[in-house]
Amino acid sequence: MDGAASQTLLFVDDEDTILDIAEEFFTNRGFRVLTASNGRAAVEVLDREKVDCCFTDINMPEMDGLALAEHIHEKDNTLPVVVMTGYPSLDATIRTLQNGVVDFLVKPVDLKQMELCVHRVLRERDLFARNLILAKEAESAARLKELNQELLYKVEELNILNQIMMEFATISTSRDVFKRVVDTALDLSHGDEACFFVLNEKARHPVAVARSLGGEQMPDTCLGIPASRLDKTVAAEVEAFIVTNSMEENPLLISHNNGNGPFPASISAFMLVPLMIREKIFGSLAVVATDPLKRFSEKDLYYLSFMTNKAAYAIENLALYENIYDNLFATLYAFVKAIEARDPYTEQHSNRVTSLAIAVARAMGLSSEEVDILNVAGRLHDIGKIGIRDEILLKPGRLTNEEYDIIKLHPIIGADIVAQMGLWDREKQIIRAHHERFDGGGYPDGLAGEKIPLLGRILSVADVYDAIASDRAYRSAMPEEKILGIMYGGAGSQFDPQVIEVFRRLYEDGTIRKISEEYLQEPEATSTAA
Repeated sequence: MDGAASQTLLFVDDEDTILDIAEEFFTNRGFRVLTASNGRAAVEVLDREKVDCCFTDINMPEMDGLALAEHIHEKDNTLPVVVMTGYPSLDATIRTLQNGVVDFLVKPVDLKQMELCVHRVLRERDLFARNLILAKEAESAARLKELNQELLYKVEELNILNQIMMEFATISTSRDVFKRVVDTALDLSHGDEACFFVLNEKARHPVAVARSLGGEQMPDTCLGIPASRLDKTVAAEVEAFIVTNSMEENPLLISHNNGNGPFPASISAFMLVPLMIREKIFGSLAVVATDPLKRFSEKDLYYLSFMTNKAAYAIENLALYENIYDNLFATLYAFVKAIEARDPYTEQHSNRVTSLAIAVARAMGLSSEEVDILNVAGRLHDIGKIGIRDEILLKPGRLTNEEYDIIKLHPIIGADIVAQMGLWDREKQIIRAHHERFDGGGYPDGLAGEKIPLLGRILSVADVYDAIASDRAYRSAMPEEKILGIMYGGAGSQFDPQVIEVFRRLYEDGTIRKISEEYLQEPEATSTAA
């Protein structure tokens, strides 16, 4: 930018690589660049240097980014601070905004995005400085009002952009991303309907995957266009416009219905924004208005374009995370299968226990999140047995006290294995607690009552039932009367009475027996489905 040599940027981060890259990039663009490895070093730089903009990481030794932002805000509230972090959270975002932070970037930060941020922040600071000068010089009230309105617009814009970033910072599934895109699109544009289409690269036909309605109920098709006509309309006209346009031109579209177009007469205005992933079109966001007086603006288009950009990052990150998660779980479950392969009597034990535990959890009205946690913990609850020697694990006779003590280590070993993955804290607790007793006489920690996680108490009931109802290396399955005697008689001592009461209901209505029989009849199909 012109005059960049007179502008000084300060980058604060405990990663030398980030500092080196930022220094080289912005120095080549004419800025004067200063660096500091933590907040305390940055304070020393600020005491002796004039700085126009400060970029800082949050998590740093000695003095973190939030403390630095607070210090700067107290010393000079005209100095803009931009926070960079790889672990965004709502709490951190609120604290930064309270400390005068003007922008919030999520690592890894694209250098071009950072450069745009620099230009925007410096322009805003210049506007702010000129506002102060104008106020001091008592220029005309009209000019002050105009400038203040411009500043208010910038603040509103920053708040909207921050809101968009926060909207996509906590999403956990790709389906939620698509739904959030259409809902947020309506909030930002005040349109009447928003639809997101995934574009099939081979068929070149758009597939509607999410829809949101604002005003009156519209036909039960996206944009009110029949599917047969929608393919031709969007694929031939809208998609072709985007695909054939080079990215050097504007790939966005706003059109108004003149009554002769391909859209129903009920649609007065139409807006389309592509969602790009790695420079390829993944899908398109379409927003329509039915009010004849409604017109979308370039500002609406700008906000939606910014939003689809953030949504693209979220989709990429989720796809990577879900792939890693699936591969990791497949590896861990392969360990469980290896354990079960060592002992044919326990084949499918983990699957049966999981299905039984989930049935009890659902009957108790637990949330879908808790059922998902139980699904993982149930399948991995015996993974610790991979650390137990075969001569003990497969011993046909009664175990000695020393051998039993070794067997009792498997919940600890299993919890430690899962803990190394850093993903499943609650699952780890349940795996560790699945041999605790309600009266405190279990292992490994001797927990009692409600100190045992509820899901652990449920898993314990399912685990014991399957153990005594299945053939084992040292005995055959127990008769039904003895099984029920152990289960019902253990209420209040070995088991949580409330869990046993639900188990009783499920046993009496045939649910428990049906689950067990499904695994006996179709073990391979059940395993695959699991």
